[in-house]
Amino acid sequence: MKLKQLICVLFVMLLFITACQDHDYSPKPKAYFRIIFPEKTYTTFTRPVPFTFKYPTYSVIEQDQSRDAQKDWYNLHFKQFNGFLHLTYYDVSGKREYDEMVEDARKLAFKHTIKASAIDQKIINYPDRKVYGIYYAIEGNTASSVQFFLTDSAKHYFRGALYFNERPQYDSIEPVVKFIKKDIDTLISTFRWKN
Repeated sequence: MKLKQLICVLFVMLLFITACQDHDYSPKPKAYFRIIFPEKTYTTFTRPVPFTFKYPTYSVIEQDQSRDAQKDWYNLHFKQFNGFLHLTYYDVSGKREYDEMVEDARKLAFKHTIKASAIDQKIINYPDRKVYGIYYAIEGNTASSVQFFLTDSAKHYFRGALYFNERPQYDSIEPVVKFIKKDIDTLISTFRWKN
């Protein structure tokens, strides 16, 4: 046999040998989209309410339109990430009401315990501005990744909770949560009561 014929025969035999082997042709799992994060720039929330703060320019402040919504409830809508930071404000009429609100914030954060892999609490303390509170970082496949409340311990109570309009899959939204947590940190560090 000539060399060309021998190479062709060997190639055909190799092709038959590899074709007869059992291969797993299962479909590949879906990949996650590449996320392009916007540049961090902020603007000041200046509506006629008893508080002010800075929020990212790539989000939109919307009046809460839910059935139970009250006058000073807003949603910070992160359209690019299909997420919302729900913001609620209450006037506090006394110590009992204040204590109930603080306990409700704790209960709402810890109701995610079933699916959470960890819930970290951080004290918020800005005595020069009379801004105090607790920040809850919730990890795992939970509906909410971040919750917090701010108060002056006398007459104001402000609460925030981050939610995404997606099925909770922490490994896929973790980069977005980390990105938005910085915005929430900015909101808290620039938060001020007007009176």
